[in-house]
Amino acid sequence: MSRWLIAPLLALVLASPVMAAESFRVGYVRVMDDAQAMLAYEAGLYEKYGLEAELIEFSSGTDLIKGIVGGQLDIGVLGFSNAFTWAARGADLKIVGGAQRGYHSLLVHEDSGIETVADLRGKSLASQKQGSTADIVLKGVMLEDAGLTSDDLNIMGVAPSVAVQSLVGGRVDAAFLFEPYDRLAQLQAPVEQIFEIGEVWPFPCMVVITSGETLENRREVLWAAMDAQREAIEMLENEPAKAAPYITSYFIKGPIVETRDQGDIRSETVIEQAIQTNDFSAKLTEADIERMKELADIMQAQGILPGDEPFDVDALLDLSWQEERRL
Repeated sequence: MSRWLIAPLLALVLASPVMAAESFRVGYVRVMDDAQAMLAYEAGLYEKYGLEAELIEFSSGTDLIKGIVGGQLDIGVLGFSNAFTWAARGADLKIVGGAQRGYHSLLVHEDSGIETVADLRGKSLASQKQGSTADIVLKGVMLEDAGLTSDDLNIMGVAPSVAVQSLVGGRVDAAFLFEPYDRLAQLQAPVEQIFEIGEVWPFPCMVVITSGETLENRREVLWAAMDAQREAIEMLENEPAKAAPYITSYFIKGPIVETRDQGDIRSETVIEQAIQTNDFSAKLTEADIERMKELADIMQAQGILPGDEPFDVDALLDLSWQEERRL
């Protein structure tokens, strides 16, 4: 090419504005259920889709939803029950995609004498905070199916790490946990899993939630974040060994985990195994939505949601992203 043509073209390129990455704030809780948010950040997937993402940790879904309602976050990966509770108070929220279907296991001390859920009567159990999705499923499904109520045992609502410490330290007889905390407890203490809710009653534990304002004003940016998280989910589902190194440090400090009877195990191996037990899905299916409606009824029965008429779950759903992507 002639230098007389190169010079004008070079000048045009240099004069063209550089497209700045869109800033985007993502809320998450440090549990395996939120792995897609962490992985999309650590693997550079948000950046790949043109976003300058800020990942903001919260100690609970309740605190995270407050960040969305208050405008401090663009999206969050959390339990849908939080959206139901705040929507019932008038908050303008939308559930726009899926994340993870509920893996919650019941761990007990090997010498506790607890062999079934019904054996929890009169025992102590560490679980999640009252009103959380895990707490609702614990009381409204697991205990209900076993003929128990929350009054039949002593339930401590605590953070996952505290629940593990309480179980390992013998301060409670059992714990209702998700990954990787249940796996770590089994590796380090004489405890065993006797029940896992996802095997018998799968439900969309974690979903992607945004505000109506963000959906209206930043739809394309929101869709880019959803695309990044979908790619993260594909890695979690299909290449757990590739995904694990990116997120291991969120859960385990140090390269190895000392076990009570298996020697030392690489931390990344523990997280890889934890990833494989979970069912991640960017899509919300009709079955997922029906399960959400069942849980809304349970929340009303527990007095968490007001009113006698069925809660309008459909009003909170905007599934146009997965429809546009033909998921």
